[in-house]
Amino acid sequence: MKLIIATIKPFKLEEVREALTSIGVRGMMVTEIKGFGSQSGHTEIYRGAEYAVNFVPKIKLEIVVAASMADQVVETIAKTAKTGKIGDGKVFVLDVGQAIRVRTGETDADAL
Repeated sequence: MKLIIATIKPFKLEEVREALTSIGVRGMMVTEIKGFGSQSGHTEIYRGAEYAVNFVPKIKLEIVVAASMADQVVETIAKTAKTGKIGDGKVFVLDVGQAIRVRTGETDADAL
């Protein structure tokens, strides 16, 4: 099993969710986060005063899938979330040692 962690732009969430559902992803965890990378934030003007926005709003997706499906999920996220502009996000893939469905006690692939 693989854990795929992806950060994407917030307005891309629904499009990415639909694309992942269409390839058979049955669930994911979504978190609103703030961060910075190459963008390094920007400045905005609020009520006449300029201030620095050091962290940019992002969405973090966490998806656990069978190892055989991981490459397809990563490719789908990368293709769907891409705008071609700075700040499109990142995707990380980690190994998962164990999974348990709390309700039924199913483990590993059955728990997904």
